[in-house]
Amino acid sequence: MTQAPASAAGGSGATPAHRGGKLGAAAVNQAGLWNIANILTMVRLLLVPGFVVLLLHDGGYDPAWRSFAWAAFAIAMITDVFDGHLARTYNLVTDFGKIADPIADKAIMGAALISLSWLGDLPWWITAVILFRELGITLMRFWVIRHSVIPASRGGKMKTLAQGIAVGMYVLALTGPLATLRFWVMMAAVVLTVVTGLDYVRQAFVLRRLGLAAEHAAATEAVAVAADGAGRGVCATDEPATGATDVVEPLGEPVVGGRGAAEADR
Repeated sequence: MTQAPASAAGGSGATPAHRGGKLGAAAVNQAGLWNIANILTMVRLLLVPGFVVLLLHDGGYDPAWRSFAWAAFAIAMITDVFDGHLARTYNLVTDFGKIADPIADKAIMGAALISLSWLGDLPWWITAVILFRELGITLMRFWVIRHSVIPASRGGKMKTLAQGIAVGMYVLALTGPLATLRFWVMMAAVVLTVVTGLDYVRQAFVLRRLGLAAEHAAATEAVAVAADGAGRGVCATDEPATGATDVVEPLGEPVVGGRGAAEADR
């Protein structure tokens, strides 16, 4: 027997425990705006202007202020890792988080790249390549979202890590061999940015093609069901007039349901 004793459950065995599980799941599913994942996302958004002020303070060449800017950038990158993990682990996904999280990611990285290029530390073409890729992939995700979601790949995660390390090294006032090292780290990040971007484009076209094929198949099936239903309705009219209406009317219901499902898929 797997049921809990009535005395422990406060009543009739396992039923209260089941209700408690449902209530617990409902409490988790009804994650409000002010959960830890969203708070971390908002902190990251607030860090963006603070990071820019610290980086550009005193002309942008004070090593101490750039160290403070690096600390703000590092905190933003760390919160990017933890807010997504917390949201998935504890089912804290909200509509706000779905929108604000990618905005915060692009904002902190874009602010860092543009500021570094404006200071003359980072070539503008690197900033242009990375920002073009990030914005382009974001738009492409929206392009195929009605068919499917492009999952984050291992290469994409490596790209994000490489970008974070490279930009962080450029934020610090490094000289000598470390300055040379950061250039090659940035080149590796650029290569990963381009390669993973092309892979996402390939995935987007594949998912869109499969989605359109599935829609076409659903529409074809709906037409076939409708035609079959219409044929059965015509045959039913050979019966006596008193029973014709009773036979045809219920046969029409599956046809409507089939069309409704096809329209929902569209």
